[in-house]
Amino acid sequence: MADHAKNSKDRQRSLAGRIGAFALHARRDVYETTAAGRAAARTALDARLIARFDIDLESVDGPRRLEAARRAHFAALALRSAKARQRRSGAK
Repeated sequence: MADHAKNSKDRQRSLAGRIGAFALHARRDVYETTAAGRAAARTALDARLIARFDIDLESVDGPRRLEAARRAHFAALALRSAKARQRRSGAK
């Protein structure tokens, strides 16, 4: 198959996928559609944070410590993102 034909088929598949996604989002609430995936991701993240910070959820301060661990995790991601953007821009 020629490169241009392959690229054309790839573009058509991509466009068909976009059409399907738009149609799905027109029919359903996007938050409902993605709820299971978001719940699974949060459960997996919580499990990693509980293990990393040795959090006992049965203790009185367990839920508070888990929330603090989540905040620390996302703050660290934000810092890494800011540093990466700075590197890409060539700024110091």
